Amino acid sequence: MDVTVTPLPGLGTRQDFTTGSGHRVGVITYRDGRFELIVSDHEDPDKVAASVELTSTETSTLAGLLGAPQLVSKLSEQQREVAGVTTWQLPVPAGSPYAGRELGDTEMRTRTSVSIVAVVRDGVVHPSPRPDFVFASGDLVVVVGTADGLRAAEEILTQG
Repeated sequence: MDVTVTPLPGLGTRQDFTTGSGHRVGVITYRDGRFELIVSDHEDPDKVAASVELTSTETSTLAGLLGAPQLVSKLSEQQREVAGVTTWQLPVPAGSPYAGRELGDTEMRTRTSVSIVAVVRDGVVHPSPRPDFVFASGDLVVVVGTADGLRAAEEILTQG
């Protein structure tokens, strides 16, 4: 899909694309850090038909809502092609011994041969989290590995 980037002198940039139904959807990123989600007029792509200003937090949440399911779906699709490797989503439950602790503390890869490829928190995807990433209760941990490894990873996140 082609994304058009248009500089807006003194304001920021506009990035948009045309959907399959012919609508232009985009984001204006202002120099002061504001964002605006826009839908252009069907007849005139330079005329904005609808817009919503978003804060940085709202933008991250929207990106997570749109990106998290896509990431998990894409990982699952890619892993289907590799025999014996699966992608799971594991929650960090309220009573987890790792809620409030760093990913590295789990020693997940060493103990299970499972890789943590992303963490989804409040609709925001944190891809390829580093060992110092701190888990929170309610996080959804996206892991890739064998069935045995995934079961062991689940046990680690729930029981330690």
